[in-house]
Amino acid sequence: MSSRVSDRGQITIDRAARERLGVQPGMIAHQRVVGGRLEIVFLPVPHRRSLYGVFAQKSPLPQAVAEAEIEDAVMEAVAEEQATSGGTNA
Repeated sequence: MSSRVSDRGQITIDRAARERLGVQPGMIAHQRVVGGRLEIVFLPVPHRRSLYGVFAQKSPLPQAVAEAEIEDAVMEAVAEEQATSGGTNA
């Protein structure tokens, strides 16, 4: 399926592709450019309950994590998930 890019840079993901990949409203779409192509990894919907106050703050908050570290962690988690599921979600 092809779709036209809107004035705001949006596209529509084909219903069959969404169903095959299990894409649900609210999921995070992590995007990166790989070899001149756009790669999108869909991450689960964030939980809705707050964890504020669950852990006592006995030490200072950790420093911010670099974007590259986040991307590496996401890609590692995706690779691990594909390895355990047999890589059938292609």
